[in-house]
Amino acid sequence: MGFHFRLTRVMRPDDANIVGNVHGGTILKMIEEAGGIISTRHCNTQPGDRCVAALARVERTDFLHPMFIGEVAHVSAEITYTSKHSVEVQVNVLAENILTGAKKVTNKATLWYVPFSLQNVDKIIEVPPIEYASLEQEEEGKKHYEAQKLERLETKERNGEMIQPVLSPDRQTKEPFTVGISQSSLIHLVGPSDCTLLGFVHGGVTMKLMDEVAGIVAARHCKTNIVTASVDAINFHRKIKKGCVVTVSGRMTFTSNKSMEIEVFVDADNLVEADKGQYRAVTAFFTYISLDREGKPLPVPPLKIENEEEQKRFEEGKSRYLQNKAKRLAEKERQ
Repeated sequence: MGFHFRLTRVMRPDDANIVGNVHGGTILKMIEEAGGIISTRHCNTQPGDRCVAALARVERTDFLHPMFIGEVAHVSAEITYTSKHSVEVQVNVLAENILTGAKKVTNKATLWYVPFSLQNVDKIIEVPPIEYASLEQEEEGKKHYEAQKLERLETKERNGEMIQPVLSPDRQTKEPFTVGISQSSLIHLVGPSDCTLLGFVHGGVTMKLMDEVAGIVAARHCKTNIVTASVDAINFHRKIKKGCVVTVSGRMTFTSNKSMEIEVFVDADNLVEADKGQYRAVTAFFTYISLDREGKPLPVPPLKIENEEEQKRFEEGKSRYLQNKAKRLAEKERQ
């Protein structure tokens, strides 16, 4: 059923943090590359306009096991559902220790792509249908499609066009373990190497920047080695063009005993068309855990709340934490 694609490469020192754990953003970038290749190939199997598939959404992704420098990452992608204008891709990531031969699954992800014409970058072309193994499989895919479509609309309404830049605080005057002490921003000029054939930023490039900012927030909060544990759905609301300046901002929203949730948003500013103003392009929630030198989880310092807005975000984060915890327990019981 559908197309299959596999991407393989060894993890290098520049892919990892100072203790050898591969960055979550590096893995997310590989996942997106595999998904983008398989989606673009599939959408160009029909006659007519040539196109490039752009990332629209990544469903919640858990980092099941860490990956280390020297291991080989095997990223396998498969198209599992197509609607009229979108493609669902399932991606699995396997880490191989080439010294021992041991293998482990590190990630499973679901991504959605939309094909844009090379002749007209604002035109979305129709997606060739795939053959399903069974009617049940097609119905299940349709349910996923409708659910993600609804969630994307709800997320877009919740964020709207409101810009809330996270300014770099004076850390000498801030209380420890507050939102203000750890909030961080990164500014990046989008160059040709960041972009697709259409001149828009690769989704994987954006996700890697988001993970970097979230990691800085987490490390500033707990002052230890940190790793990405999971990423809630990443929604790509609007495309980012070559030449734009993007501001990637992160702030702590919730802490449990052993995890931290960081809200990350990407705002884009087109320098050439400055009159159009800044806009919200991408949003997501990243979850990190703190580790000791042996790689074992450490307690996370509780987040100190300073105002009603932070309290509201904390309660929303707590709700997401409890929902995801319940889902993981339910999945374990089914297994």
